[in-house]
Amino acid sequence: MIELAAPWILLLLPLPLLVHWLVPAYKRRMAALRLPFFQRYVQAAGIAPAAGAQVMSRSRILSALALLCWCLLVVALARPERVSAPIHWQTSARDLILAVDISGSMDEKDFAASDDETLQRLAGVKRVIAGFLGDREGERLALIVFGTQAFVQSPLTTDLDTLQALLARTEVGMAGPHTALGDAIGLAIRQFDASDVSQRLLILLSDGADTGSRMSPINAASIAADRDVQIITIAIGDPQGNGENRVDTDTLEAIADTTGGTSFLATDEQALRQVYDRIDELAPRQIADHSYRERQSLAAWPMGVALVLVLLAWLWRSVSLGRRRLS
Repeated sequence: MIELAAPWILLLLPLPLLVHWLVPAYKRRMAALRLPFFQRYVQAAGIAPAAGAQVMSRSRILSALALLCWCLLVVALARPERVSAPIHWQTSARDLILAVDISGSMDEKDFAASDDETLQRLAGVKRVIAGFLGDREGERLALIVFGTQAFVQSPLTTDLDTLQALLARTEVGMAGPHTALGDAIGLAIRQFDASDVSQRLLILLSDGADTGSRMSPINAASIAADRDVQIITIAIGDPQGNGENRVDTDTLEAIADTTGGTSFLATDEQALRQVYDRIDELAPRQIADHSYRERQSLAAWPMGVALVLVLLAWLWRSVSLGRRRLS
C-alpha cells in the first residue's frame, strides 16, 4: 500500500494556474524598426496602427511538460511511501524482580522435593524458579541475591536465558552469612527507578529473620509502597526453628501488607510451585499491544521522472532552435 506522509502538500498543485490567471503577464520593452512612410504602408494594408504588446506564444508540448514536472515535484514533496502490512506484537506492562536469600541458612537440606528427595533449600528454590522463569516470555525480570549484603545479579532484562544461567551459578554464602531483608528491598526499589511501567512486582524469598540490614525492612516496604511497588513475600523454612534458621513470618507478612501484597509459607517444592501459580492470579500481568509498519520512501521516483522530462524538454527545444537557424 502506498500512502502520502504529507498529503496537504497536494494543495500546491493548482498554484501555476492561479499564477497564470491572477498575475499579470511580464512586460519587457524591445527594440523596434522605424520605417519611413509608415502611414502609407498601413493605409495600403488597410489596418489602423495602435499601441500594444505582443504576447509570445508558448509551445503546447513544453507547457504540458512544465505542468507535468510541477505535479511530479509536488507529489515528491508530499513524501509518497510504500507501507507494509501492520506488524503486531505484545510486551508485558509489568516489571518483576526476584530477590533470593542466599544466606548461610539456605544451605539446610530440609526442602522436600516432589520426587521424595530432600534438597538443599537454595537448590529447591532454584528448581522451582527455573520453571517459573520459563513461563515469563515477554516480561522483564531482574534477579537480586542477598545475604549480609544485597547484590544485583541481573538488571531488568528480557534475556531470561542469561538470567537462568546467572541463577544457576549462585551459591549459598556468596553474599555473606547473614540476612539483610531491608537492604534487598531498597536495592529492588532502585532497580525499579529505571522502569517506566505502571505494574512493579517484587517477589522476596527468604528463610531467616532480618539480621544485618542498614534499613529496617518495614521502612523499606513503606518506601516501596510510595513508589507503587508491590511485594509478595515467600517464607522458605521452618517458622518454629531457632536462631537465624527461624523464619520471621510476622515481618514478612508486615512487608507484604504494607505494599498491598501477599505473604506465603513454602516448606516444600510442591507448595512453592503452588505459590508461583497463584502469583498471576493475585497480580495479573498487564499486556501492552504494539504495532509497526515498515515505510519505504518513494519520493525519488517522481523526482527522477521530473528530471528526465526536463532533460527531454531541453533537448527538444535545442533541436527545434537548431532547425530554425538552419532554415
